Amino acid sequence: MHALVTGAAGFVGSHLAKRLRDDDHDVVGLDSFTDYYDVALKRANADGAVRAGVKFVEADLNEVDLRGVLDGVDVIFHLAGQPGVRSSWGDEFATYTRCNVEATQKLLEASRDSRSLRRLVFASSSSIYGDAERFPTSESDRPQPISPYGVTKLAAEHLCSLYASSFDIPTVSLRYFTVYGPGQRPDMAFTRFAQAAVRGSEITIFGSGEQVRDFTYVDDVVEANVLAATCDVTPGTVLNVAGGSYTSVNEVLDVFRELASTELTVTRVEAMAGDVRRTGGDTAAIRSVLGWRPVVGLREGIERQLKWAAESDLR
Repeated sequence: MHALVTGAAGFVGSHLAKRLRDDDHDVVGLDSFTDYYDVALKRANADGAVRAGVKFVEADLNEVDLRGVLDGVDVIFHLAGQPGVRSSWGDEFATYTRCNVEATQKLLEASRDSRSLRRLVFASSSSIYGDAERFPTSESDRPQPISPYGVTKLAAEHLCSLYASSFDIPTVSLRYFTVYGPGQRPDMAFTRFAQAAVRGSEITIFGSGEQVRDFTYVDDVVEANVLAATCDVTPGTVLNVAGGSYTSVNEVLDVFRELASTELTVTRVEAMAGDVRRTGGDTAAIRSVLGWRPVVGLREGIERQLKWAAESDLR
């Protein structure tokens, strides 16, 4: 496989790039190193990928010569994009449309000219479901995002399906459910919890903590990407990638307390606009199509993230 990983300096992208190199594939990583969070963390991820043998390109998908980048590439893993539900309101929305929608459209257009491409795997999000009508939520349930971020991820996903049906671009969209693990973004809950447990610092919880999430360990998400690239899949397919945990934030805090053998200082503030009450993904389709199922349970995954936080220089 000659793979391109966009967003390769990010959390999931860097894990995926290293996994592909471990599997002895040729990998080009592309990232624009935006400053949504500390760029030094992304640089460290990129350096690790380069040491693993990834060829790195620092560029913006909206500006780079994509046809040159795609020369000889047979699999694209499109993980680049602007993350964050809470930051996607107001004037920042233009950043989200540019990074999540326009960049995806440009990549799809460039893919039309590729003679070698056999799969484009797009990183979608459970945010497209919003406050879903039922749980677990299946791919056929009506998407109704309640954040601008979710709107842009749904638009990009629709573009992938549209280019599959109109131009035979072999896309597969994976709807990630709350990915966690070592290297997770610093603004995400599990990283904040793990670092607070290690440092003894305060944790801020938005809302009551009774919101339920379907947490999915990063290695399981990486495996889903690899399978989506290598299995026989109908172009335009959309699949949930969910860990099956269905756990409240308060219950997660209890696990961190127990595993870290420490009390946590928790401050609760008002819930933020765009945060859904509950997520939970039906994984029947991905089990059937790819043979995928989550391997790392929530407790084991939190243990690994705590160990990473204890050993990391982020302390």
